[in-house]
Amino acid sequence: MGMNDLPDLTEPEQAAPSAPQANDAAWYLDSLNETQREAVESLDGPLLVLAGAGTGKTRVLITRLAHILMQGRAHPGEILAVTFTNKAAREMKERVAGLVNRPVEGWWVGTFHATGARILRTHAELIGLKNNFTILDADDQVRLIKQVMERHDIDDKKFPARAINGIIQRWKDRGLTPEQVPQSEAIATAGGGVVELYADYQDELLRVNAADFGDLLLHGLSLFKDNPDVLRQYQKRFRYLLVDEYQDTNVAQYLWLRLLAQEHGNICCVGDDDQSIYSWRGAEVENILRFEKDFPGAGIVRLERNYRSTPHILATASGLIAHNEGRHGKTLWTDLNDGEKVRVTGVWDGEEEARVTGDEIEALHTRQQPLNGIAVLVRAGFQTREFEERLITLGVPYRVIGGPRFYERQEIRDAVAYLRVLAQPDDDLAFERIVNLPKRGLGPATMQTLHRLARADRIALTRAAEALVETDEIKPKARGALAGVLKNFARWRKELTTEPHPQLAARIFEESGYLDMWRARNEPDAPGRIDNVKELVVALEDFSTLAEFLEHVSLVMENDDSGITDKVNLMTIHGAKGLEFDTVFLAGWEEGLFPHPRTLDDSGEAGLEEERRLAYVGLTRARKQATVSFAANRRIHGQWQSAMPSRFIDELPAEHIDMRSASGLYGASRHGGGGSFGQSREQRKKAKDPFADHFKDEYADGFPDEYSQDGKTGEALTKGARVFHQKFGYGKVKARDGDKLEIAFEKAGIKKVMASFVEPV
Repeated sequence: MGMNDLPDLTEPEQAAPSAPQANDAAWYLDSLNETQREAVESLDGPLLVLAGAGTGKTRVLITRLAHILMQGRAHPGEILAVTFTNKAAREMKERVAGLVNRPVEGWWVGTFHATGARILRTHAELIGLKNNFTILDADDQVRLIKQVMERHDIDDKKFPARAINGIIQRWKDRGLTPEQVPQSEAIATAGGGVVELYADYQDELLRVNAADFGDLLLHGLSLFKDNPDVLRQYQKRFRYLLVDEYQDTNVAQYLWLRLLAQEHGNICCVGDDDQSIYSWRGAEVENILRFEKDFPGAGIVRLERNYRSTPHILATASGLIAHNEGRHGKTLWTDLNDGEKVRVTGVWDGEEEARVTGDEIEALHTRQQPLNGIAVLVRAGFQTREFEERLITLGVPYRVIGGPRFYERQEIRDAVAYLRVLAQPDDDLAFERIVNLPKRGLGPATMQTLHRLARADRIALTRAAEALVETDEIKPKARGALAGVLKNFARWRKELTTEPHPQLAARIFEESGYLDMWRARNEPDAPGRIDNVKELVVALEDFSTLAEFLEHVSLVMENDDSGITDKVNLMTIHGAKGLEFDTVFLAGWEEGLFPHPRTLDDSGEAGLEEERRLAYVGLTRARKQATVSFAANRRIHGQWQSAMPSRFIDELPAEHIDMRSASGLYGASRHGGGGSFGQSREQRKKAKDPFADHFKDEYADGFPDEYSQDGKTGEALTKGARVFHQKFGYGKVKARDGDKLEIAFEKAGIKKVMASFVEPV
């Protein structure tokens, strides 16, 4: 189901204006609060509107546009309104027309890229293009870069074209032409030759009369800088500039806007520095933080009255984001009833997190809450799998917003196809999907030969392949590649009889080159795809055989009833920006997952602040109820890890949250007056287990003995100790490495397990 097929997930942020009254020219202002009205009526000079979550940002933008028209300050063609999505642009046009009660023709409302393309087509010849130039998509860009690399005799395997394209596009996002790339970056990037490739790639684009998306603004900058008369034409044309989601602009967009605003200075930027979460797409939060410096004399209006969430939710989110230093600062408030405190729930592991969340969703639905108004938000896409599995078990319909369901994702279908061929060599559909994935030089001609023989002899493709590698029907290179695929599968099938299927699957995805294929692409979503494949290996561990797992997948794929529209919403927090729900479950708030370690490694303190903004966005999606959950143990990519609560949980104001475990509510006195747990994060790090004190009372009857305060049980799990494991049965400890044990089980053989999952006997 696409985004356009979704039911309306949001509600009006505040009451809609009443119908116009006679002799009341500014009737459309009546529904605005004081600060909203100030933002609408401040028409002269630069203005920054800091619009907190749920404060009526869209209403301000729409009304400001209508006000400019109604006051006769400008004709529609003299206003430029820039959005980030086509949907937002369409909504803006429709709602303004509704306010002024007439069609609005001739104005400029659209995305940065659409507006940039419109200007560029008018003056294409000035930058060496024809006005019918083609705009290349990502695949076409990569193909063209590969051609340039071949002329330079650069190995695509050593320096993948997709990675080179990513570097070039990031330079374009920063407004850098090949001549402007800093020498230090040029030398340090992929052997130092990328700038030359960039220059040749740009020349090749001009030769084939094409531009990529980055060029639509980069060429626009060059057009304005090299042709002052053209710049003045647009500066005079656009008497008013309005920019939505200003915190998400990149450097090129910022420079482009600044040039256009120099004539009249009437630029109004609306955004929220606390919701800047797209640096990985080139967004630069500094654009909004330095607005006053870039536009001297600029006014700032803070929209702080929230029409969405309860006071407890707002106070929790505000208390969290206050720990960021790089922000303008604002405090959201509302006159709604207090509502429930934000729940912070501790669970034993990810499986219990999904179970508890699923049970709560069922209970809410029993109380007549629509499933459409419920969302589960995660930091990383692979986290949705356990929730999907649980909701399927409960028979609760769900949708994954911003992407397909777990087993419908491209990388999961590919990985499952490998496993299908492993289990059933005659599965033609699966074999055809992966035989040349990653690319092995088995092109259409080879596949046609395979199909021809398979049809003629009425045999499976794999059988046809086995025959063809012994003949000269296909070229030697393709024959060798095909023989290699068959040899690998034969070896893997033999190993399946002696090796656990999850372990073998993990090795197949590596040895086949499938994961390396995604690593080499260097695309923004590539790490997430790799994580998803690793999560698939985790899912395999829940099934005793590969055949049992594949049957489960088949049943899951048939489980989607497309006739049902009321569904729980699963998505990443990034995908939830701009949406709102009555009830929100925020899962996996643990160190090592959220904040995400990759972001911290890449960006340090700036990355931590962006992760905190992401947590803020997640909390402010909730209207009535928000639940944050964390697990004491988390299985990530097949490895059990003892988890520690996210540092963000310590930063939630204690007076606005309820600490809970899966079995009950924590007493407030148990946490003292310090952080959320009455201990600092540093103190918990030094403790034997960060959850021991917080879970012991809740699991008084069944908590693993290793967590007893005297620690004797944990010490007893030494070499030679006899133990019991719920899944593997009785065994004897062979070796211990920290909290990991190697145990020889009587029936299951030698396994590596976490100490917390066994009991001494």
